[in-house]
Amino acid sequence: MNAQELMTKAGRAATSASLLLETGDMEGACDRAYYAMFNAARAALIASGSQAPEDVARSHNGLISAFSLHLVKTAMVPAAFTWLRLRWFR
Repeated sequence: MNAQELMTKAGRAATSASLLLETGDMEGACDRAYYAMFNAARAALIASGSQAPEDVARSHNGLISAFSLHLVKTAMVPAAFTWLRLRWFR
C-alpha cells in the first residue's frame, strides 16, 4: 500500500471509531482508533521516504521502532509527540 491508501484506510478507521463511540461501544471504538493511528504512522513512514523495510513497519513493535528511528530521531516529527508514539501501541 502507498501512503495515500494507508491514510484513506486510517480515515475510515477513525470514522468507524467515532461511530462506535457514539453507540457506546468503547472497546470497538478503541480498536478502530488504534488501527487509525497504526495506519497513519505507516503512511508517515512511507511519505517521509524513510528506508524502513516494509515488513518491519507491519508489526506493532517494528512500527514503533521505525517511527522513532526515522521520524522522531530525525526531527521530522517533533520530539514533543514522542510520548504519543509510546502510548499508541501499549
